[in-house]
Amino acid sequence: MTTRARLHLHVYAPALTTDDGRPLAAVEGMERALPGLRLAWRVSDAGRPIALPEREAWLAESIADGEFGLLCNGDESYPVTMNGRRESAMASPGGEPLLIVHAKLPQDDAVVAAAGDMLENVAEGVRARWGVVAPGPVRLVIAAQTGPKSGGPEHPPHGLPMLKLPWHIRSPRLPQYLGWINYWSAAAAEALGFPDPTRDAELLARARRTESGGWVVSLTEAPLDLDKPAHLETLKQAYERFPEIGGRAET
Repeated sequence: MTTRARLHLHVYAPALTTDDGRPLAAVEGMERALPGLRLAWRVSDAGRPIALPEREAWLAESIADGEFGLLCNGDESYPVTMNGRRESAMASPGGEPLLIVHAKLPQDDAVVAAAGDMLENVAEGVRARWGVVAPGPVRLVIAAQTGPKSGGPEHPPHGLPMLKLPWHIRSPRLPQYLGWINYWSAAAAEALGFPDPTRDAELLARARRTESGGWVVSLTEAPLDLDKPAHLETLKQAYERFPEIGGRAET
């Protein structure tokens, strides 16, 4: 049986506080972007969906530990999941704790068409600093780029640059890596020097401004596929254009 391709959404935002409404904003933002999606089930320890008739109350209760629990769409034949976890200050850029929101979806035509809106809605809803949407194979490459790690590769694959581990990056504004579609808050874009009209014309052709002043920037029209030479070259050029990403410009 062929494994269905998946898209992964990750956004990085300031840590949750008491009575924080951002988890609900993230969930509702996903639902607005993908017609027919309803994330109204939690996932049991056995991995089965359990209906949540009082989703808002369940989310409010689950943020007590600075996280929110795993939600899904209740369809095991077409699974969509979302959760939020807390990253400690010790493991985060700039020594500031984070909320990391992760969603995973089938990589089909409907999801690909909605991916930019999903990223924007979730990122703006949780007041994220930055975020990405990336196919599963690209996520594996990002993991291989990030280091050095004990037992990890000496050099990243595909000739891509090595990225610093998060706790070695000084500024929480800086994206840790690039994906297919990238969300940069106004602060992140300023830190990256984006946009520069003389250098970013190609990126601007696939970019849009968000209501908060941030940017949604797609590196390629179709989902990033590093087996395609043109896609790989585009990713390499983006890393060259933004040496701040992954803390590479920090001394």
